This record gives sequence, structure tokens and C-alpha cells, in this order.
Amino acid sequence: MSFFGTTPSTSTAPPPPEKDIEVTDPPGDSISSLAFSPVADYLAVGSWDNNVRIYEVGQNGQTQGKAMYGHQGPVLSVCWNKDGTKILSGGADNAARMFDVTTGQSQQVAQHEGPIKCVKWVDTSLPVLVTGSWDKTLKYWDLRTPNPVATVQLPERCYTLDVVYPLMVVGTAERHIQIFNLSNPNTVFKTITSPLKWQTRVVSCFPQANGFAVGSVEGRVAIQYVDDKDSSNNFSFKCHRRDQSATQKDQSLVYAVNDISFHPIHGTFSTCGSDGTINYWDKDARTRLKSFDPAPGPIPTTGFNRTGTIFAYAVSYDWSKGHSGMTTGQPNKLMLHACKDDEVKRKPTKPR
Repeated sequence: MSFFGTTPSTSTAPPPPEKDIEVTDPPGDSISSLAFSPVADYLAVGSWDNNVRIYEVGQNGQTQGKAMYGHQGPVLSVCWNKDGTKILSGGADNAARMFDVTTGQSQQVAQHEGPIKCVKWVDTSLPVLVTGSWDKTLKYWDLRTPNPVATVQLPERCYTLDVVYPLMVVGTAERHIQIFNLSNPNTVFKTITSPLKWQTRVVSCFPQANGFAVGSVEGRVAIQYVDDKDSSNNFSFKCHRRDQSATQKDQSLVYAVNDISFHPIHGTFSTCGSDGTINYWDKDARTRLKSFDPAPGPIPTTGFNRTGTIFAYAVSYDWSKGHSGMTTGQPNKLMLHACKDDEVKRKPTKPR
């Protein structure tokens, strides 16, 4: 097990009530993905520096680096297994790796012909990892065997993937969205074209597994239900946009929606963008609950802990402006926000 330093780096003073807490010893390069353990306040973070870091978050928000393991290329996705004993990660080295929290050992568990953009754990009776790659395939892995148990051909490169069993949604290049019922994982249940006009950046399944949200590079989010009978509830809305000036309100600056995270208790959700802002939304009331502008620089990835009391977000370059946008002095920060009920609770429905 690799520790971050010879002495633990902690921040033990309780935080000011309104201030977000900065995680100590963040990655030195862009942060691509983060995920909380499903059983404890441990945070796994993947970075373009080829490493996955694991942090312990204390009661007052103090953090401590606990372990770190590496890939042979940038890490693009991280997740946990159901019981919180394993961390899974995929990267630009075309490999997925598994880190055992109890032993501190990591091993390769999956291989593609192109970078693995997404890894997700599937909660079934069997220990199954699903990987989505830029090689235009989706693979299912039983971690007890070296070869994939199934491979599904995708219409294009996998850009984003999410699972809330039995629903799995995959977003690819060219705006294809493929919907799977994981009780029949080898067959696509439904294929649609994204309701948004520009490149898909993220898909995120509803906690009830009856629909999903889509975010795109054009600063827009779509709410989509799986069943046709619920299609009247589908809608899209603009976000992560700024007016160029008070006199040019019809010429907005448009930013990518980088991540969408659903609250595990209330079912509300967050969006974050290249504009450096975060919004909390209530999809049923079709309203924004909160907006905050926490730090200069894009926000590439976010996540709630298992109880919905902590919201983690990264501040780092998201490559939305390509290589030329990677200027010196770009921040790389991990931040923790203490969630208040009035920020994340659904609005009461008005009587008709």
C-alpha cells in the first residue's frame, strides 16, 4: 500500500460553517473521476497523473490520504464494488485495475483495444464489472476469470456510462444513447438519439432506475424516462451559460456540462460545468434549488457520499478547450461541501 507521505496530512480544526473544505494532498494533474465508498466516508479519485488516490474523510471534514495505486496512463474512471472492499478503475492504458482495500494490492482485471473511458460495478448475485471503451465495445467481467463473460458492440466510442440496476445507459460519440435492461445484459433494450443537439458529455441514471439525465457540451441537460408512457415527463433545460454582457443577452457563452450526480436520499441532482459553477436541481418541480460558484476553473467531476451529507467536487482543467487551454497555473483541488437540507431536499408539490 502506497501512502501519500511519511506522516499523515490532516486538517483537524472544525471548518467554518459556510466554507467548503479543501482536501489535503490532491493530485498534481487534472482530476477525471471521483467516487465515495458505499459503506464508509472514503473517497477514491482518479487523475491524469496515472494514479488513483484514496482519502478518508473525518467527521469534521478533515481528510487523510490512505493509499494510492497506479495505471500506465491517465485514469479516466473510478468506482467501488458493493461492499466497499474493492476499488475499480479504467484508464488510457486500455486496462482496468482492481485495488483491494484490505490487502493494499492492485491487479489488472480487464483489457480493451482502446482507452477504457468508464467502469461501473453491477449489483447482481455475481461480481460483475462493466467497462466501456473508445474501441466501441462494452465488456462484462466476472472478476474471478481473466476473460470477459460477454462483449457488446457499440455504435461508436463510449463517452459515458451509468448503472442503477437493472438500468444501464451508455452514451457514445455521434449522440447515440443505448439503454440496457441488465436482466438481459447482452441485448440493447432501446437505442435513441440524444435529445440534445451537441456531443454527449455525461449520462446519469435516476435512483429509481426509471430514467436518466443527459448533459452535453452545449450547456444543456435533458431529463429522459425509459418507458414511452412516461415520455410526457421528458424535458430539457439550459444551464452553465453566461450572458456576454447586459446588452448581449442573446449571445450567451456556453459551457460543457461535465457531470451529473443524483442525491442518494432525496433524488435531486447536481450539475457541474466548465464555467466553474455547480447547481442543485429538483427535476420533478423543474426548478433550481441552489447555485454556487465555488472556485476559479472548470469543475470536471462530482459525487455525493452514501448518506448525501457530503458533496465532493474537483476543480481542475477539463480539457474542454483542448491542449491550448492547458495554461500554467491551472488549479487541481478536491473540495468537500457539507450539504444542507434546504439545498438538496425536493420542493413540496403544490396542490392542484
